[in-house]
Amino acid sequence: MSTHIAPGADVADSAQIGEDSKIWHLSQVREGADLGARCIVGRGAYIGTGVVMGDDCKVQNYALVYEPAVLGAGVFIGPAAVLTNDQYPRAVNPDLSQKLASDWEAVGVTIGDGAAVGARAVCIAPVTIGRWATVAAGAVVTRDVPDYALVAGVPARRIAWVGPAGVPLERHGEGWRCPTTGQTFHELDDTLEEDEA
Repeated sequence: MSTHIAPGADVADSAQIGEDSKIWHLSQVREGADLGARCIVGRGAYIGTGVVMGDDCKVQNYALVYEPAVLGAGVFIGPAAVLTNDQYPRAVNPDLSQKLASDWEAVGVTIGDGAAVGARAVCIAPVTIGRWATVAAGAVVTRDVPDYALVAGVPARRIAWVGPAGVPLERHGEGWRCPTTGQTFHELDDTLEEDEA
């Protein structure tokens, strides 16, 4: 295999695109973006200046990943999801002069390995989405999401725990168990950790 950039995609010369990655029609990858190997950027998606993506990430159609977002390995961003970068958005300064790039400081969303953000979800920077967490479709994330958490709603709140398979965990004695993989976990102070084998 080799890297594939579809006709009509707009990829900056300074962007780094990893081996075997695919950038599809009408997507834009900005200057200094650094995509790992085997990444997929869907039709019409936007990857901002300097965004970092680990290996095997998938950004679905029309998702917007604004700088300075950092995505770990194997992150899924659903269709039309948005990762914001401005805590106090304004087009103009208080005197109604147009804001310039120097008039604000971009803040990013950080997403841990294996996490998934559902379709049309919005992650309000600066937040961190933990490893293997899942953000439900349409959720609005306004605070950090712990590893393995399934969050939903507006604002997003934890409604369950999930394992690396993405399936909600089931109660198993004092802890939790993945019905797909059999992995077991224990909960401590609103966090979840995998049991040692």
